[in-house]
Amino acid sequence: MGTFSEDSFRVGVLDERESCVLGSSAVEFAVQKLGFTPDAAQAAVLESSAKRGILNCTRQWGKSTVAAIKALHAALSNRESLVIVASPSERQSGEFLDKTARMVRRLGMKARGDGKNDLSLLLENGARIVGLPGVEGTVRGFSGVRLLVVDEAARVPDEVYKALRPMLAASGGDLWLLSTPWGKQGFFYETWAKGSDEWERISVPATECARISKGFLEEERAEMGNAWFKQEYMCEFADNSREMFASEKVREALGDVEPLGL
Repeated sequence: MGTFSEDSFRVGVLDERESCVLGSSAVEFAVQKLGFTPDAAQAAVLESSAKRGILNCTRQWGKSTVAAIKALHAALSNRESLVIVASPSERQSGEFLDKTARMVRRLGMKARGDGKNDLSLLLENGARIVGLPGVEGTVRGFSGVRLLVVDEAARVPDEVYKALRPMLAASGGDLWLLSTPWGKQGFFYETWAKGSDEWERISVPATECARISKGFLEEERAEMGNAWFKQEYMCEFADNSREMFASEKVREALGDVEPLGL
């Protein structure tokens, strides 16, 4: 987002534009200050106080918008806090930061970078939102994270996820995974299917999204086939083209075979 001039930017000073979020819920913030009216599932994500949350949703549901609102609300509500958003690529993280910057400008604030990270926003209360690409070697070095959002999590490599999690060690910050499914493998699938009860799970298939018409869904099912349709629109973790053999068949073939103790 660029750099800034200290003489025109009062870091740590809370003015009435920022104080608009203090004492308000994330839903009130979205409706009253950003002009965004969430549906029931979007409101559930925004209102959730879960330390660990996972959203498994259809394509075109608006997960990046909802995540951007949640990230901005958290940053404005916590002075000098750090919010990290990780995506599979730098381009996707950049899109997320651009979306958030537009919200910042809607609040009457200036959207500025922190002067340290290419993809970043520094708010007037000293809080930062930093976007990271899904590359393990580039995500280290951050600590004290108030909120960690992993967008399109099903396509983020496992090693990146493992490098991101320690950012929450000292701060006790929140972690949210957001994605459409992408096969029965990877941390997003494992967390959804086998994660502990501490994870709040929210699933939103396309049939529960009023913004996606029934006619469009019928066209998509006919065009892409049932398996891909279920994955892209119905939140089902289907075996896909990345896997040579269906995962159930592999498990059946292995049976009770014990691994070699090499």
